[in-house]
Amino acid sequence: MSDALGKAAEMLKAKMQGQDFDGSVKFTVEGMGAIMVDAGGVRVEDGEAEVTIAATLDTFQDLFGGDLDPTEAFMTGKISVDGDMGAAMKLVQYL
Repeated sequence: MSDALGKAAEMLKAKMQGQDFDGSVKFTVEGMGAIMVDAGGVRVEDGEAEVTIAATLDTFQDLFGGDLDPTEAFMTGKISVDGDMGAAMKLVQYL
C-alpha cells in the first residue's frame, strides 16, 4: 500500500467517523489501488462493490479534503462512476 493511498483513506475515514454507511463503494485510484467503503468501514482494499468511482489520487484528496464538490467533479469528468448511482449518492453526504 502506498503512503499516499493510506493517507487518502484516513482522510475519508475522518469525514465518516461515527457514521454508519449502508452500501458499498470502491474508489479506484488510477495506478495505485482502491479504497473500499462499506458497513465494515473505510480501508485500502480492492473488492466487489455496488458502485466504483475512479479518479486520480489528487482528485480524491481534493474530494476527501473538502476542496472539490462531488457533483462538480462528476459533471466536469474528474471522476467516473460505474454501477449503482444511488450508492454513490449515499456517500456524497459525507464528502
